[in-house]
Amino acid sequence: MEPDVEPDVETEAGKGDDAAGEQTPRPISDIAFTPAVKKQQEKNGSRRGYARMEAGQGWSNEIDENVKAYVESRTSFYLATANAEGQPYIQHRGGPAGFLRVLDPRTLAFADFAGNRQYISTGNLTENGKVFLFLMDYQNKQRIKIWGTAEVREDDSDLLARLMPEGYRARPERAYVIRVEAWDANCPQHIPVMYPEDQVVEAIGLLQNRIQGLEAELAALRGLPEAD
Repeated sequence: MEPDVEPDVETEAGKGDDAAGEQTPRPISDIAFTPAVKKQQEKNGSRRGYARMEAGQGWSNEIDENVKAYVESRTSFYLATANAEGQPYIQHRGGPAGFLRVLDPRTLAFADFAGNRQYISTGNLTENGKVFLFLMDYQNKQRIKIWGTAEVREDDSDLLARLMPEGYRARPERAYVIRVEAWDANCPQHIPVMYPEDQVVEAIGLLQNRIQGLEAELAALRGLPEAD
């Protein structure tokens, strides 16, 4: 959801030199807000609001403690890569909570478990290191987007041992290490509310036990034998 802004255009942050002739740092959000994107923002009236964002706190390229907790509580995420020709590919990655690890404020990593052996993401990364992660929390209607560059480590047994979730019965083949270039949190609009299966099963079990208890109380009040 884009901010409610006036249809006005401001000077783009990070373009041109300052009075001393030094290059003004480009905002981190320029990783996504390319000139073509900014042109569309101008056309549709949102550029002014995003220019204010760029001049203020803006996006970050460091994972703070709140985002770290969010990342490491995910049991799945979507990973986007592209080949040298720009052909995109998106893949679902899953595992126990904590399988996607924050190694430091600028680095994420996860173990690549044996799967269908297509190796599309792995192959793409040999040609184009750019990646995009989309992390969804359907239960709380939250999402975080992460831009970065990735490298595939094939023979780092120490790192793989560090990344493997304890007790998880999967075979790791390699490690993905991601350098965080930017992250942003989206609004919750249109995110469907969904709950993990184990929570749903637990809730249904509690309801079934409660129903059985109420049926027993009703049968006793009526002087009827309890149902088996």
